[in-house]
Amino acid sequence: MPHIQFPEGLPGIVGPFAFRPETAKPMRALAEILLRGPSTLSPGERELIATCVSTQNDCYFCQTSHGAAAAHHFGGNEQLVSDVKQNFETAAISNKLKALLAIAVKVQQSGKKVLPADIERARHEGASDIEIHDTVLIAAAFCMYNRYVDGLATWAPQDPALYRQMGAQMAEQGYIREEARPRAAGAAARNE
Repeated sequence: MPHIQFPEGLPGIVGPFAFRPETAKPMRALAEILLRGPSTLSPGERELIATCVSTQNDCYFCQTSHGAAAAHHFGGNEQLVSDVKQNFETAAISNKLKALLAIAVKVQQSGKKVLPADIERARHEGASDIEIHDTVLIAAAFCMYNRYVDGLATWAPQDPALYRQMGAQMAEQGYIREEARPRAAGAAARNE
C-alpha cells in the first residue's frame, strides 16, 4: 500500500507523477533526453542501462517497465533483457555496452567506485566521452527514479502483459506527455 494517497489505478512512477505534475514535468523531460534524445547509443541500449541499474536497485516496477521498453526496441527480445539483468558480461551485447554497463553498476553502488580503469575499458571498446557521460547520468537518474518509486511504496502490477504494453508505449511515444489526472485540490489542502 502506498505511503501517501495517489489517484487510483496508476502504477509505479505514474502515481507520484499524477500527484505532483510540477515535479513530474522535469523528471519526464530528463528521461526523454537520456533515453530517447540524440545519441550514438541506441534507445534500446540506453533502456538496457536503465533496466540494469533498476535491477541492481531491486526496483521491480522500473526494471520491468524499462526492460519491456528495451525488449520492444530489440524486436521483442525478452531473453536478451533477462540475460542482461542476470549477467550483462555474458549477454549477447557489444563489448562497448558491457563496459558501459560495468560503469553504470558501479555508479549505482557509489559514484566513487568508478575507477580510471573502468573508463579506459569503455574507451578501449569504442565508447565516446559523451557515451560515458550519459551512462553515468542514466545510472544516477535511475537511482533517483527507483528510490522515488520504492520510497513511496507505489503499486507495481505483476501482469507481464501490462508491462509489455507500457514498454511499447514508452519506446514508441516517449516520456513527455500531459498528466491525465492532476492532483485534486482536496489533496493539496490536506498536505498543507
